[in-house]
Amino acid sequence: MAEITRDVLIVGAGAAGLTAANDLRKAGLSVAVLEARDRVGGRLWTDVIDGAMLELGGQWVSPDQDALKDTIDELGLETYSRYREGDSVYVGPDGQVHRFTGEMFPVSPETERVIAEITERLDAMVAQIDPDRPWEHPQAKEWDSVTWDAWLRQQTDDDEAVRNLAFATGSAMLTKPTHTFSLLQSLLMAASAGSYSNLVDADFILDKRVAGGLQQVPILLAERLGDDVLLNQPVRTLEWGADGVTATTDELTVRARYAILAHAPVLYDRISFVPPLPRRQHQMHQHLSMGFVIKVHAVYETPFWREQGLSGTAFSPYELAHEAYDNTNHGDDRGTLVGFVSDQNADDLFALTDEERRERILDSLSHYYGSEAKNPVVYYESDWGTEEWTRGAYAASFDMGGLHRYGADLRTPVGPIHFACSDLAGAGFQHVDGAIRMGHLVASNIVESTRDAGETAEVG
Repeated sequence: MAEITRDVLIVGAGAAGLTAANDLRKAGLSVAVLEARDRVGGRLWTDVIDGAMLELGGQWVSPDQDALKDTIDELGLETYSRYREGDSVYVGPDGQVHRFTGEMFPVSPETERVIAEITERLDAMVAQIDPDRPWEHPQAKEWDSVTWDAWLRQQTDDDEAVRNLAFATGSAMLTKPTHTFSLLQSLLMAASAGSYSNLVDADFILDKRVAGGLQQVPILLAERLGDDVLLNQPVRTLEWGADGVTATTDELTVRARYAILAHAPVLYDRISFVPPLPRRQHQMHQHLSMGFVIKVHAVYETPFWREQGLSGTAFSPYELAHEAYDNTNHGDDRGTLVGFVSDQNADDLFALTDEERRERILDSLSHYYGSEAKNPVVYYESDWGTEEWTRGAYAASFDMGGLHRYGADLRTPVGPIHFACSDLAGAGFQHVDGAIRMGHLVASNIVESTRDAGETAEVG
């Protein structure tokens, strides 16, 4: 078995791990990045399916995502705006299709008033939350003890208002049923985007895309590291102690002073730690779980909805596909729609055959766009739940009560082992921007540790 020695070992070649590795290299430290998959990017994956370029994972860039935008600029990549000209579509509880413009769904005046009032209330609460330390809020324990759904229903008995308010952090972001996570977890999700209003504003949160696909970010970061990125190397064992770490894969042993686990927390238990991680980490990691969403890609000969005066933006808490967008690639004559099916609905669909599932999803899209939506020339489902090294989408979040109980220890190093991924982020939580922020942070912390030990490295 081959052996190598580095200053820092990074497990995971996603945006967090590769950002950290580049920062550490700039600081004069040697690195090795071990990636279990046969590609870099983690939950960023741009691929060609049946001749169509599809963004199978994360893809959007919003105005507040400074870390991601800086990286995109530094790598020389170009962005373009999501198509949004024309009317959006909303399907109400009666199944009726409504066209609208602006941010507010076309609901009754009373429901609109309720949504506006609760949104204002949520924005005020979110403004009190530090996304890096939500557990420090004086009411953190109280807010972590009530479900998101229950809190909303305490505010109003207007079911349509509740459903429209709930799905922004439920189906759309945490991708879990709203009775399974807390108000505090929902406030963190909103605080990570700056406000609840930002989170529900599709024109803000889904503003731009990268020409050629967002996976170019980790691909270009990895290219700078050359042979120090090793693919198909799942870490089986990680020995750790005062002298550093030793990682073992099926083919390789890597010795280093520090390790960074730069992958989803639900994968920590795929590694055998010697000695075992402390009790606190064992307990904490059992309270984190991935959400689940099917990202549906439907490509058509033309973006036919544009001819109907539609932007492609569609929402309904009553539909199987709760949201959908025009996802046509830059410069492409064909049209692409992307839709999302989350949590329990996604579970239920996978009890069906592939053909039945496709038919059900396309039927839901046709409620927004008409019968033409039933006949794509390319159809594909991103199913991250089957990915061995992901196990869900989009990211991990705490169960009820877990955030205020364990949140402060999420990023706490264990001896020479450090942690970094979008699941641990404050600003940019669950997004690529958060992964990049965590990569910069953990690299800075390790450089500081080397400085305390008498080294002179600095992140440049």
